[in-house]
Amino acid sequence: MDLIQIGIAAIMEIMADVGLEKFVVNLLIVLVFLKRGIKMRILAYHVQPYEEKAFVNWAKNNGIEVVLEKGLLSVDSVDKAKGFDGVTTQQVIPVKDEEIFKKLKEYGVSQISSRTAGVDMFDGLLAKNYGVAITNVPRYSPNAIAELAVSHAMQLLRNVKHINSAMRNGDFTWNKDLISREIRNCTVGIVGTGKIGLTAAKLFKGLGAKVIGYDKFINEEAKEVLEYKDTLDDLLKESDVVSLHLPLFDDTYHLINKENIKLMKDDAILVNTGRGALVNIDDVIEALESGKLFGAGIDVLECETMYVNQKVDDEKIKGTVVEKLMSMDNVVLTGHFAFFTETAVDNLVSTSLDNIKNSVETGKLQNCTNM
Repeated sequence: MDLIQIGIAAIMEIMADVGLEKFVVNLLIVLVFLKRGIKMRILAYHVQPYEEKAFVNWAKNNGIEVVLEKGLLSVDSVDKAKGFDGVTTQQVIPVKDEEIFKKLKEYGVSQISSRTAGVDMFDGLLAKNYGVAITNVPRYSPNAIAELAVSHAMQLLRNVKHINSAMRNGDFTWNKDLISREIRNCTVGIVGTGKIGLTAAKLFKGLGAKVIGYDKFINEEAKEVLEYKDTLDDLLKESDVVSLHLPLFDDTYHLINKENIKLMKDDAILVNTGRGALVNIDDVIEALESGKLFGAGIDVLECETMYVNQKVDDEKIKGTVVEKLMSMDNVVLTGHFAFFTETAVDNLVSTSLDNIKNSVETGKLQNCTNM
C-alpha cells in the first residue's frame, strides 16, 4: 500500500471508532490550528537599501516572513510571487501587462500593495478583472512632500541658483537682478487641498504668506488656513506661487498648460511635487524661457523613468527636457526626492505591509484603489 492508501485506511478506522460527526468536528479543529500555525509570507519587490531596516523591523515586530527582492515586479519576475500571500512593490515602471495579473491570480495572490501614494503606474481595471486589489499608502508623511515644495519655492524667490552661478564666476556683487521677494508679501495658490496640500498651506502661512486654494472637493479643515477660489483660473490669476498637490487622473493630465499659463502673473513661480504629468513640461519650459514664468520647482517629470533612482551618464539625458531643466538658473530640479525622509520611508514600508496583513487576516481591504 502507498502512503495515500495507508492514510485513507487510518481515517476510515478512526471514523469507525468515534463516529462520523465527531470525526468531522475534530478534523475542523485540527484544520483551524494548522491554519494558525502557517506563517504568512510576503514578497517585497524592488527593495532599496534605505528600506531594508524598516522591512526587518516590521517583520520582527509582526512575526511574519518578508522576503526582500531587489528586482521590479514584471512579467519576467512575477513567478517569484508563487507561494506568497501578498506582494508589495514601489516602482515608476508601469505594471500594466495582463500576464502579470493573470499569473498572480493563478498563484492565489490577490493583492499588490504599492509603497506609494500614487498608483497610476498600475492598470487598476485590468487588475480588478483578475481579482487583484491595488492598495496604496495615502498618508505616509504629508510634511515630507510639503516641506520640499516650500523649499523649492523659497530657493526660487531668493534667486539661490542665480546667486550661485554668479559666485562661481567670481561675481559677489549685489546685482539689482538678484534682489528677492519675501514670502510674506506673496500670495501662494495651493492646487489640491488634501493632506499634503493642507500641510503645505500651513507651512506657507506660517511664513506669512497669504494662501488661497482650489480643489473640486472642499476640505473643511483647510478653510481655517486658506481661502478657496471657485475655479483654477481664478487661483492662477492671483498667485505669486502655485504649488501642485494632486493625484494624476484623466482630468488632471496636463492640468497646467500654455492656455492657462497665460493667465498666471508674469513673475509667478510654479512648483510641482505631485505627479509629473500634471504639467505639460514643454509649455512650462517655453514660459520660463520667455520670462512669462519667473521660475519652476520640479520634483516630478512625466519622463522620470529614464533617471529616477538611477546613476545615468550624460548621453542618456542629452537632448531631453531633463538636460534642459538642469541647465536653467530659474529652475530647481530634484529627481522625485520629495518623499525621501526617514519618517516617510518607514511609514511607506509599514503601511504597505499592514495593508497585506490586514486583508489576509480579516478578508477586508484597506487603502484599496481599484475594487
